[in-house]
Amino acid sequence: MRVLFLAHSFPRRAGDAAGSFLLRLAQALESEGITVQVVAPAAPGIANIEQLDGVGVARFRYAPRRFERLAYTGTMAQDVKDSWSARLTMLSFLGSEFVSAVRSGRRFQPDLVHAHWWFPGGLVGTWVASMAGVPLITTLHGSDVRLARTVVGARPVFRHVLRHSAAVTAVSNWLAGEAGAVLPNIKPVVAPMPVDTTMFAPGNGRSTDRLLFVGRLNAQKGVLTLIDALPAIGAPYAVDIIGDGPDRAALEDRARTLRVADRITWHGALPRTELPPFYQRAAALVVPSIDEGLGLVAVEGQMCAAPVIAANSGGLSDIVRNGQTGILVPPLDAAALAQAIDAVLGDPDRARELAAAGRVHALATFAPESAARRYAMLYRSTLEHAEK
Repeated sequence: MRVLFLAHSFPRRAGDAAGSFLLRLAQALESEGITVQVVAPAAPGIANIEQLDGVGVARFRYAPRRFERLAYTGTMAQDVKDSWSARLTMLSFLGSEFVSAVRSGRRFQPDLVHAHWWFPGGLVGTWVASMAGVPLITTLHGSDVRLARTVVGARPVFRHVLRHSAAVTAVSNWLAGEAGAVLPNIKPVVAPMPVDTTMFAPGNGRSTDRLLFVGRLNAQKGVLTLIDALPAIGAPYAVDIIGDGPDRAALEDRARTLRVADRITWHGALPRTELPPFYQRAAALVVPSIDEGLGLVAVEGQMCAAPVIAANSGGLSDIVRNGQTGILVPPLDAAALAQAIDAVLGDPDRARELAAAGRVHALATFAPESAARRYAMLYRSTLEHAEK
């Protein structure tokens, strides 16, 4: 079977975090007898046609290089919402992705098209799949559903894409429910993305007094809640913060105001290959995100046997079963987060139990083999239905 992936985020090189779960899924599908070809945006310093870790990738240019700022920023939806120039660039993006997908399709002859994120890939997918006479599967990842709910004019396009998809998947139960709230007659299949079980594994020498946060430094990721919780924690635990983003300066100011700046180490954004030692060392991984589509950072922490303390929001409740595979706290509640951190770090035996159960759950649910098996079954059932 041959499947054409359409994505606006895909690793630009080995070890790149952007859309890395799609590369893992494509690689794992090989064991199911499925070959994947990816169409993704170009980026400086990489070939337009390449094999990345055994997966074929066709990269498309969509503007003069200095204007190619939509992809790989993590802010595509907001940029398009806020800027007319970004909207004009998006029109070029859609056209360029369509042309590249058609060219790739002629060479590759896919049995179906799999679009990741309903926009822009899903919209382009409706055109490409229709031209090729093959089914379209659309996967919702989180930010795209927020786009459908908040951007004027997006809902009709969302409806068009999902109604022209032979199957729709969502990476968490919460996200499936969010999509159903926008379009009540849509019932996505829940099929999470995979995590690298080789890279993310337990290590030795876990700390007893270092907390870890990994994520973009913006309001949605909730790092402000963690900083606000620090003065209320019973012990002066240190915090490693990995990531960058628009709120970094304000967050550093807040830490200074609360007199906890000396407890925080700001590491900036790091390559994925440098993350495992932090997960392996952390006394607990704190994931205070709100409305997270899934929350793969929490899965990576579980894979490394770190106790996970997360906000009871979005797809995180699929990953963390409260009191069993981690601890859930009310979102944006610094006091509750501080109490949970005290409870977990104050009881090492309990922390180890949560970590062990979290790793078992993560392996069963998010291993590449498990994700590939679910998608392979969906592909086959979709093709069987299309042939009837």
